[in-house]
Amino acid sequence: MLLSFDETTKIIQTGKLLHIAGTETLLKKLPEGNWIGGSTEYFIAEGGGKVSDALLFVTECPHKAFKISIYDENDISDVTDDAYDNGYSIIVLPFDSAVHKEYAAKAAQFNGMFIKNIVGWIAGTNLNKPEQTPIALNGRTGEAFSNKAVVAHISVPAEKTVSIDIINIFKQDEHSPLIQFYADGFSAAACLVDGDDVNLAEYIAQNNIDTRFPLVGDYSGTGINVSFKDIDNGTVNFYAPVFSEIKYRFAEPVTDYAAQFNRRLKALNDVRSAFSCNCVLNFLYGELEGKNIDTFFGPVTFGEVAYQLVNQTLAYVTVV
Repeated sequence: MLLSFDETTKIIQTGKLLHIAGTETLLKKLPEGNWIGGSTEYFIAEGGGKVSDALLFVTECPHKAFKISIYDENDISDVTDDAYDNGYSIIVLPFDSAVHKEYAAKAAQFNGMFIKNIVGWIAGTNLNKPEQTPIALNGRTGEAFSNKAVVAHISVPAEKTVSIDIINIFKQDEHSPLIQFYADGFSAAACLVDGDDVNLAEYIAQNNIDTRFPLVGDYSGTGINVSFKDIDNGTVNFYAPVFSEIKYRFAEPVTDYAAQFNRRLKALNDVRSAFSCNCVLNFLYGELEGKNIDTFFGPVTFGEVAYQLVNQTLAYVTVV
């Protein structure tokens, strides 16, 4: 729920475990308490997408057993070891930090990943305000980090079942060439396109590829997006790493983001999430400000975590 600073302060004072998203300035002014947070000015809320530097998005976690942990790039692999066997962990990583890049590149290799339930997001900024710094916060101590991840590990009762899922409105375009990369990483120049060695930036320009739509990798039949960040001097930069062992295609274009999300949400039969987040590229390219996305509300992010880092998706956790 989107709240004012004073309303958020009152909820913190109740002692409840909270996840809070808002501007760096507002988050740093909040009182200490049982909360974690991250920076953004973009939100999906009741009534539609919203951009605000005066409101905070607050998610209440009703479970009483929890712990808050801090990680840098050297020990982020411990996040799965520290997670509860029956529970979920909400992780916030500052955009473009070393811990963000380490998690993005190696999370799939962490001990117990895909057994423990890790969900969360990449904290960012308002793209029109370059003076801002992406941060994650430990509300218990008031510490704000631009270079560390903050995680709330949450235990749920034994009779409860936790699930983490994504809603991905993109799929591989069956007419797209097959793309494979020579190395893992957040950028690429040379790659294989239908088996031919080409410069990807040149290929995109020559074929008028719309980079608002991501690459979609085939993960054993599941499509995982990698979004385009920019193209610089013949090199294509991405918001998540590509991997040499994965086969990619360009995404099939989407014309109405809000309608696609709502169609998928209706198919879930009134599922309610304990936490959810959506990608800033969906927000911007889909022009979601003021458009209603049913049911799943939360921060708009610079990357989503559903076990590993994903892009241009809605990520969510349910407890039933």
